[in-house]
Amino acid sequence: MRSSPIGVFDSGVGGLSVLREIRRELPHERLLYVADSGYAPYGDRPPEFIQARATAITRALIGLGAKAIVVACNTATGAAVETLRQTFSLPIVAIEPAVKPAAAATRSGVVGVMATSVTLASTNLLRLVGQYPAPGGTMMQACPGLVEQVEQGDLDTPATRALVAQYVQPLVSAGADTIVLGCTHYAFLEPLIREAAGPGVTVIDPAPAVARELRRRLSLATLLAPDSVVAAEHYWTTGDVAQATRVVGQLVGYPVMVEQLRDGQA
Repeated sequence: MRSSPIGVFDSGVGGLSVLREIRRELPHERLLYVADSGYAPYGDRPPEFIQARATAITRALIGLGAKAIVVACNTATGAAVETLRQTFSLPIVAIEPAVKPAAAATRSGVVGVMATSVTLASTNLLRLVGQYPAPGGTMMQACPGLVEQVEQGDLDTPATRALVAQYVQPLVSAGADTIVLGCTHYAFLEPLIREAAGPGVTVIDPAPAVARELRRRLSLATLLAPDSVVAAEHYWTTGDVAQATRVVGQLVGYPVMVEQLRDGQA
C-alpha cells in the first residue's frame, strides 16, 4: 500500500494547482489526477449532482489503486466530502477556503473570499466564517466565468483580465486587504488577481496546506511512499481528451498524455 498512488480530483483542471503542491511536498509519491471536465463546472450544480460525481470519481480512483483521495475542489468539498468520508474508509483530504489564516493575517480587518456560488452557499464555508470571523467582516464574491476561462487555458486574455478586475475591485473597495482563493482554478489566475488587487493586498492559496495535511495523514497511516518509489503522474478526463491534453500540459508546464475516463469507470 505504501507504494500505491494518491488519487486527486477536481471538476476540471483547477485541482492541478493542488497536485503541484503535493508534488513539492511529497516528491516520491505516484499521483493520479481526474479532471471531471465532462461535467464541469460544478459551481452552479445541485449538491446531489456533485455528491454523485464525487462518489463516482472516488470509486474510479480506488479502482485504479489509490491509497488516499484528495478532493482538490472547494465546491466538491462543500457539497460532498462528508458523503465521501461516510462511504469510503481510506484517508480523504479535502481543500477548503483558508478563512482561518486570512482572519489572522488581515490588518484592515476585512477579508474577501472569491469562490463559486455553490461554495459560498455551503455549510462548510459558513461554518468556517462563523468559527474564524474577520474583525471587520468577511466579504463573499461569487466569480462566475473564471472557472471556464481556466478550463480553456485563457489565463491572460483581455476577457479574463476584465472578469478578474470585476470581481476583485468590490473586495478592495470594501477594505479587504486579504483575499482567499476559494476555488482551485483561481490559483492559475493569481498573478492577475494580485495585479488587480494591488501590492497592499495579500492573496492566500490553501493548496500548500492541503499538501502538508496529506503528508500528515499518510504518515499517521504509515502510507508514505518509500524513497525507492519512482514518482509519476497519470491524468484522466471525462471531457474532451485533446482539449484536456492541451490545457493540462499548459498548466503543468510540460507535455502530458491524458486518458479518457469513461462513464463506466466514473
